[in-house]
Parts: sequence; structure tokens; C-alpha cells
Amino acid sequence: MRVCLDVQSAVGQGAGVGRYTRELARHLPGAAREGERVAAFYFDFHRRGLSFGGEGLEARRCGWCPGRVAQQLWKRAGWPGFDWFAGAADVYHFPNFVRSPLRKGAKSVVTIHDVSFLRMPETTEEKNLAWLTGQIGKTARAADAIVTDSEFSAREIVECLGVAREKVFPIWLGLAELGAPPDAAGCAEERKKLGLERPYLLHVGTLEPRKNLEMLVEAFGRMRGFDGDLVLAGGLGWKTEGLLRAIEGSPARDRIRRVSRVGDRALAALYEGAEAFVFPSRYEGFGFPPLEAASRGTPVLCARNSSLPEVMGDAAEWVPDGAGAEEWAGRIESFLRDGARRAALRSAGPKRAGMFRWEETARRTWEVYRKVAGKP
Repeated sequence: MRVCLDVQSAVGQGAGVGRYTRELARHLPGAAREGERVAAFYFDFHRRGLSFGGEGLEARRCGWCPGRVAQQLWKRAGWPGFDWFAGAADVYHFPNFVRSPLRKGAKSVVTIHDVSFLRMPETTEEKNLAWLTGQIGKTARAADAIVTDSEFSAREIVECLGVAREKVFPIWLGLAELGAPPDAAGCAEERKKLGLERPYLLHVGTLEPRKNLEMLVEAFGRMRGFDGDLVLAGGLGWKTEGLLRAIEGSPARDRIRRVSRVGDRALAALYEGAEAFVFPSRYEGFGFPPLEAASRGTPVLCARNSSLPEVMGDAAEWVPDGAGAEEWAGRIESFLRDGARRAALRSAGPKRAGMFRWEETARRTWEVYRKVAGKP
């Protein structure tokens, strides 16, 4: 059996869906049985090559047609099929929400990571919202199976898209290796490079409305018992005007630090040095950052909603869904004073994180491929 994985998102994105696609491509060959093969297809008009891969992964590239041209043909005419570019396969896997056109009878799997764009359209970039809402219904109907990141997202997909529950397969994601943490001196040096020499609270993730960061900034401004900084680590996303105004207008603006994208070593140092990791997100299909923080032994304070209780289990201190800035400020200050609770979470975090392995994600994804192809 041959599977063709569309890895275009891994070529164009560093985090999010790009990371999922990259890790899946790396681990699928190792989970294959005899006679099973994986091809990674991508458009490469500018001859940049594939920056990731591994033993057993066949790279298939289209160098004569720009990907944007193919996208326009699919949007306007639904032709030619993805398989016309990518070649023959028993199953085609589209890991970035939307299924591209295929010849009649071709088998396909699509990963729909969450439906936040349907639940909270106001938090989604307008162009992306229009594309997803226009395509997601057709994708859900046409795909032979839908993979998603959590049981929570599986329920959401069934409810919002009206698909049969047996067509949806929740498969937890793995946790990427950041590598061995630097020693204490190395961590201090990495943080010094970022200008962080005081105690700090940490949030990691793209700065966008669903993360509820305007509220976090307000909560931080209300705190009186913490003489340290709030670090927002992540690139600017979309609809950030309100957040930037909130930071500028905060009484604590001189202690709110924005750190753009950093490498694994610096990120590990950020996690290692944080007094606590704070995650007030309103909706997550999975939620990598709090799990990543927990894996480094950083105590996590987290909003109780969406997939987060499923993923974090007993490895987080929970704040009720919908809590406002005043409650978050009080809960953070109380948490920082509770050394025993933070120590317990430092122990529980790595154990919980150990449950999430890309090898297991790949193994269970192969089970879906076999089911779709009729080859159990």
C-alpha cells in the first residue's frame, strides 16, 4: 500500500499545521509494515528542496508548476486532480483542513485539527475564514476518513459538520523533542540574550485573539504581589491591534516583554526559567504550549475549556472557563505563593507529557489508512 502525504504546509509553515505535517512525515515510515510506503508530495517551482525527511520517506516534487497556480485551478475549476500532480497512491492524506480535488474513486484522509473558525469566527483571519468555511463542508463529505487531534475536536466536528462519528478518528499528537535543556548557566545565558534577568511568567504561542491575551495583559496589570515580568513568546498573528493597545495602555507595560520566534535551545531556557506558564486560551483543538511547558517541569496555570483538560489531565492548575482579569490575577498570585502545589506540578508535568509520542501518532494514523484502503 502506498500513501501520499501532502506536505506543502510543512514547507511553508514553521509551527502549527506545519509542525504536525513535518513530524508525521518523519515518523510514518517507521510505523509502516512490510509493503507499505509513504510519499511526501509538494510543489517546488523555485527548486528549494525538502528540508526534512528521513529513511523510508519518498519525496515527490512538482517543479514545473507553482503551487499557487494549482490552488487557483482547484478553487476555480476543481481541476486537474491533486493526484495528477502527485502520482498514484492508494490513499491521499491532506493534513491541513481541506481536501484537494481527486479523481473519482480515489481514497482520502483529511486532518481537521479543530473547528474554532466555526465556533469563534471573530477570532479568525478574514481571508482564512472565508477559505475554510467555503471548503470545510465539501471536505468533510468527500473524505473517506477525518483525523483530528483530540476527543473534544472529534465531538465538535460531528456536531458542527454533521458527519457520522465512525468517520472521525481522534489521534493525540506527539510532543516534539526540544533536546536536552542547557545547564543552569546555559539557561541564564540564553535568557540574558533575550534581556530577561528578572523573575517572569511565560506564555508561548502565536499572538492572536483566541489566545485571550488582552485579558492576560489586564490581569497582569492588576497583580500587586509579583515583582517580575510577563513574557509573551511568539510571532505576531492576526487581529493583534487590540492586544498591542492593551500592552501600551497597561500600568505594567514596562514589565511586559514580547519575544518573537526563538530556537529550541532558547525556548527550553525560557520554559526552564519561568515561575509559571500561564495559558488562558479560549479554545484549543489540542494545545501544544502548556504540554510542552509541563514536559520541562514548568508549573502550568491553564483555562479549563475545550481539549485542555483532556490533554493536560492532572498536570495543570485549572482556572474556570470564562474567568475574567480579576480572577486570573488572584489565581496567579495565589499559585505563585503555593510552593507545594507548584512542586507537585513540576513532578506531574513530565510524566503526563510522556504519554504523547509521535511514534504512537504515526502508528494510529496507519490504522486509519489501512481501514480506508480496505487493507486491515
